[in-house]
Amino acid sequence: MGTATWRPGARALLASKTLVHLLALTPAAILGWQIRQEMLTGSGGLGADPVAEIEHRLGLWALRFLMITLAITPLRQLTGQPAFLRYRRMLGLYTFFYATLHFTAYLVLDLRGYWAQIFEEIAKRPYITVGFTAWLLLLPLAITSTQAAIRRLGRHWAQLHRLVYAIGVLAVLHFWWLVKSDIREPALYAGILAVLLGWRLWKRLRAVSARRTATAG
Repeated sequence: MGTATWRPGARALLASKTLVHLLALTPAAILGWQIRQEMLTGSGGLGADPVAEIEHRLGLWALRFLMITLAITPLRQLTGQPAFLRYRRMLGLYTFFYATLHFTAYLVLDLRGYWAQIFEEIAKRPYITVGFTAWLLLLPLAITSTQAAIRRLGRHWAQLHRLVYAIGVLAVLHFWWLVKSDIREPALYAGILAVLLGWRLWKRLRAVSARRTATAG
């Protein structure tokens, strides 16, 4: 039996994906270390309100990974490099990973086990309502991220995953409503989202115009 040989391109892809995994897990690892230090010594660098800092950090990374995921298609179109698409699913799953940690931290650290209160909180706090809705919409995207799901759903897979645009709007709105005074940071992410969605709208309108021109000609 001969030994399998890897092409240089396959090794490079594995190395690049490993690097992406390591970079994506670094914020969680740093936060985990700080939480450990906070519990052991009370000086983990999480500030005067560690619970709020943990929730904020996890939510912020979920939003960042969501923006990076949405940026993959424009990057591919601008550079003509389809290789970017190889990382989109991975980055989308890290969005779900950090969003789930963010939600879990809220349940465990903020509600302190009184999880039945979540429905009351969702009903009376709009920023929790939109945040929870965004997380719920992420669930089917994460579940259908496998190759088997893509084959099974066919063209419906792409239609389902367009939910990411609504998730982006809800996530930014969640952040905006959560911040009570300085809105510069959520405004920055709102601007990034507007550019990413605006690019897609512009490309779609161009494609429609091109088809009409071709039909008329």
